[in-house]
Amino acid sequence: MTQFNRRQFLTGAAAGLGTAALASVPNVAMAKDLSSVLKPEQNPEINGILGKPHIPAKAKRVIYLFQSGGPSQLETFDYKPTLNKMHGQELPAEVRGGQVLTGMSAQQSSLPLAGSIYGFDQHGDSGAWVSELMPHTAKIVDDLCFVKSMHTDQINHDPAITFLQTGFPIAGRPSIGAWLNYALGTDNNTLPGFIVMVSTNAGGQPLYSRLWGNGFLPSIHQGVQFRGGKDPVLYLNNPPGLDLKDRSQLMQHLKKLNEEAYAQWHDQEIQSRIAQYEMAERMQSSIPDVTDFSDEPEWVFEMYGPDSRKPGTYAANCLLARRLAERNVKFTQLYHQGWDQHDNLPGGIKNQCKNTDQASAALVTDLKQRGLLDDTLVVWGGEFGRTNYSQGKLTETNYGRDHHPGCFTMWMAGGGVKAGFSHGETDEFGYNITKDPVHVHDFQATLLHLMGIDHEKLTYKYQGRRFRLTDVHGKIIKPILA
Repeated sequence: MTQFNRRQFLTGAAAGLGTAALASVPNVAMAKDLSSVLKPEQNPEINGILGKPHIPAKAKRVIYLFQSGGPSQLETFDYKPTLNKMHGQELPAEVRGGQVLTGMSAQQSSLPLAGSIYGFDQHGDSGAWVSELMPHTAKIVDDLCFVKSMHTDQINHDPAITFLQTGFPIAGRPSIGAWLNYALGTDNNTLPGFIVMVSTNAGGQPLYSRLWGNGFLPSIHQGVQFRGGKDPVLYLNNPPGLDLKDRSQLMQHLKKLNEEAYAQWHDQEIQSRIAQYEMAERMQSSIPDVTDFSDEPEWVFEMYGPDSRKPGTYAANCLLARRLAERNVKFTQLYHQGWDQHDNLPGGIKNQCKNTDQASAALVTDLKQRGLLDDTLVVWGGEFGRTNYSQGKLTETNYGRDHHPGCFTMWMAGGGVKAGFSHGETDEFGYNITKDPVHVHDFQATLLHLMGIDHEKLTYKYQGRRFRLTDVHGKIIKPILA
């Protein structure tokens, strides 16, 4: 048995308590000058474990607009006139097949088909069908790549979101952004390489910070959440009575203590904390700059919509995402809740589209006119789709839709995907995929591919096994590549 004297015990206890305390500090990605923290060869994770991409990258950064709750594809992008013709009729048994239902739908005595009350029209040179609820997105369809044949293994929110974000339905795996941070590091010297924003006052299903967590990867790779208001990052400002000079001296002493702890214990988390503290110090000047919209002209706010002036709204977060792209933040993720319409879907989804349509389209347009869209991959979509039958009472103007993992629609833009293109098809009932199915792992593999990463080669050994984002699955969606 290992023996510890009093000095060794206290030193170890102090290191442990220090690590625990540091967990409350925002986890960030890189220092201004890596040599001031650790040389890449000493800790390659800080600068990206790969050093350089496996293959030439089509995208340098990703902006992921996650629509939490599961937007109905039948009210947005997957036009199904047959549902309108058969409104109120029972879902044919041969269409449903043996697909599992949620506990909510399973209690219903019938599954009446529900046609969308909203009209669809074709737009752009590509002729893409878009709902009247998305007039701004309709104007940019020739910049978009629709994937209408997405499907997932999960039928409930928490496991479905976790699966899409981490490649596994149970919590504990690294998120997509964490994997990218681990693989490629960052191109920015004063901002985190992985930033997350959640729309304020959106409601809906709860979200958890583990969705942008590092899992078993070093904590330096987890996402940093930006919040609306005067303090976008928690614990970043100096406490009352402590000025910048005092804080700098404190940081220098803390760095020495951490270096001594690392020399004794060789724990890579201590290295991560050193880098995180130094980044936090730099963020004290970079965060106010990037979140200050006073230099944005009036026409930009008009393009994103009136909510873009209100910190924390989806529109303001989209505008901030563009500002982060200009500063080469590698992975920016926006979460917008409230798409879970089990009842009163016509009213609920109308509000959701009103709150998001203009800003989503503006982001793509803004990136394009600034020359950033070609190497920025923008992703829009939720965790699953909605059923073609009504959950609960069905009328001519009101209905709800349950969760449907069998098919849903996502779109991507820029970053190496085809513009004005649609991939995959569903049947005339909008219930089953009839052409080019795309699994969640296929989407993840393709996203990594566009960033220059071979998803089969990006692994991390943990508890005796090598893990990867796509587990043992995933195929690149080659038809959508530009």
